[in-house]
Amino acid sequence: MVWAHKGVNKVEDKRFIEESFPVKEVSEHSAREKNIRHGHISTLHIWWARRPLASSRATSYAALIPAPKDIDEWEKKRQFIIELCKWENSLNSMIIEKARKDILEANGGKPPRVLDPFAGGGSIPLEALRLGCETYAGEYNPVAVLILKCTLEYPQKYGEKLVRDVKKWGEWVLQEAKKEIGRFYPPDKSGYFGEGEGAIPVGYIWARTIKCENPSCNAEIPLMRQFWLAKKPNKKVALYPYVEGKEVKFKIVGDGYEKMPSGFDPSKGTVKGAVATCPVCGYVIEAKNVRKQFQEGKAGQRMIAVVLHSKNRKGKFYRIATEEDMKAYREAEKYLEEKRQKLMQEWGIDPVPDEPTPEGKGKGAERAFSVRNYALNTYGDLFNSRQKLALITFVEKVRQAYEKMIDEGYDKEYAKGVVSYLGLAIDMNAAFCNTLARWENTSEAIKHLYSRQALPMLWDYVEVNSFSDSSGSWNAGWGYYLDVLRFCCRSY
Repeated sequence: MVWAHKGVNKVEDKRFIEESFPVKEVSEHSAREKNIRHGHISTLHIWWARRPLASSRATSYAALIPAPKDIDEWEKKRQFIIELCKWENSLNSMIIEKARKDILEANGGKPPRVLDPFAGGGSIPLEALRLGCETYAGEYNPVAVLILKCTLEYPQKYGEKLVRDVKKWGEWVLQEAKKEIGRFYPPDKSGYFGEGEGAIPVGYIWARTIKCENPSCNAEIPLMRQFWLAKKPNKKVALYPYVEGKEVKFKIVGDGYEKMPSGFDPSKGTVKGAVATCPVCGYVIEAKNVRKQFQEGKAGQRMIAVVLHSKNRKGKFYRIATEEDMKAYREAEKYLEEKRQKLMQEWGIDPVPDEPTPEGKGKGAERAFSVRNYALNTYGDLFNSRQKLALITFVEKVRQAYEKMIDEGYDKEYAKGVVSYLGLAIDMNAAFCNTLARWENTSEAIKHLYSRQALPMLWDYVEVNSFSDSSGSWNAGWGYYLDVLRFCCRSY
């Protein structure tokens, strides 16, 4: 309710959303957005409470136009809102211009002011801007502030030029990093694919290990939730553990490999609910003792298998890890220490994060953070040595890209905008490049640690090759970044 003038009869100023709203249809289009990747702002960076663009656009419009005068107007506006909220109409100039015109007419010819004080991932302010409103977005979370700048401010300020420079410098960062550390991810030489096919490792499957507590055994136990590598209707491949002496070894079985042994159930691993079973002697180790080995520094890790891909073959292929694979890893481990010391001297801080991880105590949401129980006490502990090397190298190259842009005469604020996107790309790469990233056997893809809002312990993990073109790599995410940047640049 608003007043026309002081002392004059009050006038109702009901808005469309106060009387009616196509909830069912807008909800359907909002749900559909979850399956839209290319161009959607959700691919820019993870934000937990991100609002759908469909509902943000529809509710903003419905809140800024007057209530209908009759049933005919109601039906027309209702149908228009349904069309307006569709993803494919996000950049439809005719529909967007009509929405802007309606809003201007309803607000005396002036763009209304829209304030979102808790803007988060930027869905509401993005759609308010698209609808021609004078928009203000506020946030106190620094991650959200950076997301908002990259979603709202920089695309609006710099336009399509930004897309070209982000692409250019993103490729520069990748190539410079590859020149320096690409040798630690050597192409496959096992001959599995045949001569000259050039198979590329896309991931390395690791298992954390503990010692069997049976005094007469003392075998190393690879902790694995299950053994499936591929579990599809037309493809079943698994790791098969077998014992030689007191050593647990593996071979690959299933479609395209050795026949899967009768009675073998790949869904049953060596650990469940932190309770481990020794494959050698069958001894069961209680959860508290498993945690104790980690806390006392007695746990380790072991590379089990390598995931491969070749441009000449369809799909993923697997082989057991070899000494050559471990040699490349150990060389990366050694180089990490050299580079870490060098960057500490240059930057004045340790490039590997040393902030403490959440304690994970209590009965509520804190239980989602269980990594401290296993001596993963700092954020740096969530990465293996080669992952640390990859990430600090990417960070270094992004910093160098900024310096190079300034040397080439780029405006400082513009250069800052370009490297902001490169920084977000490193963030997304880090979500895959850590020891809590898992191998999803139903899609044969690497899944990042934020499958849910938690930092849970993961017994076996997959280490991504950031220089491949498969899921989790720099290149795999880069196309999404450029698509969403183009989308944002065309939204205003």
